[in-house]
Amino acid sequence: MNYSPPIPKVDVVDLSKSRVMLLLLVVMTGIAPISLYMLVPALPELARTFDADISIAQMTVSLYMVGLAFSQLIMGPLSDKFGRRPVLLAGLGLMVIAGIGSSFALTLPQLIAARFFQALGGATGMVMSRAIIRDLYPRERVGAMISLVIAVMMIAQMLSPLAGGLLETGFGWRAIFYVVTASSLVVTLAIAFFLPETRRRAASDVSGGGFIADSRVLLRSRTFIGYLLCYVVASWIIFTFAGGGPYVVVTQMGRTSAEYGAWFATSGLAYLVGNLCCVRFAPRRTIEQLIWFGLALQFGGAMLNVVWGLTGLNQNPAWLFLTHMIVMFGNAFVMSNGAAGALSIRPQAAGTASGMMGFLQMGLGSLCSQFGAWLGGHFATPVPLNIALVVLSCGCAAAMIFLVPRRKVVVTEEMIEKAEGEETGLL
Repeated sequence: MNYSPPIPKVDVVDLSKSRVMLLLLVVMTGIAPISLYMLVPALPELARTFDADISIAQMTVSLYMVGLAFSQLIMGPLSDKFGRRPVLLAGLGLMVIAGIGSSFALTLPQLIAARFFQALGGATGMVMSRAIIRDLYPRERVGAMISLVIAVMMIAQMLSPLAGGLLETGFGWRAIFYVVTASSLVVTLAIAFFLPETRRRAASDVSGGGFIADSRVLLRSRTFIGYLLCYVVASWIIFTFAGGGPYVVVTQMGRTSAEYGAWFATSGLAYLVGNLCCVRFAPRRTIEQLIWFGLALQFGGAMLNVVWGLTGLNQNPAWLFLTHMIVMFGNAFVMSNGAAGALSIRPQAAGTASGMMGFLQMGLGSLCSQFGAWLGGHFATPVPLNIALVVLSCGCAAAMIFLVPRRKVVVTEEMIEKAEGEETGLL
């Protein structure tokens, strides 16, 4: 007779206020993207070491993104069926094993394959963090908690290319994988010891139909599709601008790549500040109100950049990026609250919903990045790239207008005080 140890009971209220839980959510969300960005500065050295073209070395990044996309589509539904904790431990365990393989790879194809499996495992943390947040928090608090996790994680993510460059310069490119593998192991052990199971099946959900049944229910919901498209299309704004930005600044404006890197950091800073502000505004506003606030800033900032482009002003990076900071500030509101809305349509299928979001975000985001690069590289002005951002902003708004029904929710003083008290405890 097989014996399975009982899953510890979770006090959702206490757990939702835990700083340990916040830290776990941050590290499980960040471990995969941080390991992606840490390797980017070492790509030229990889090409030299293995005597390969830089485009082949680039596959350690591009196939990693493919792995992130497909893993989220798989791991989310598995967590709805088997629980968050076992799937998360299995995925991060795979990341540790693949990290060891990356550290000792002898050929570039071996390294590329190991990186793909590293992404398959690491993406588990990304999809699971959103699902766990939905398990622990009521609908109106999910957007604020996603923003809080992203804000903390963004700080580490912005520093990861610098850390990767320092490791490669001082100790060689393999040192990056040693650090990533050790970090993955620490995160896995922390989750094994401190993260209880948060997935709770309702009595009516015991005989649920799994991924196919959950997917059918979600995809039949216009509201879910509306929130999903709003979140995903908003993320495509980031990918499109990131793909075209280098060509606009370096090729069209004649600036250095270092100057582009400095200006691009302002986008990340605006996104970080936007998430922090979303955390503070969330107790007093509904998810829909926060999304519309973000949509207004997104569209307004994108339209301003079109105007600057037509007048010739944003041939200077300051006009382009300072206005784009408005777009990114609003984007933080749209993405976190769009995710909250999508995850709340069918809470018992939060893993499946999170997986769909991650797959569309990463999978089609890479195509948007290519499209942005084409717009930036084939025109002598940033106007086409800016128009693309306006179109994507309109797409976000259209999803909300035509698919998401308007809800009238009264936010009471008692609700505000309770939410603010929880945030104070976490911060």
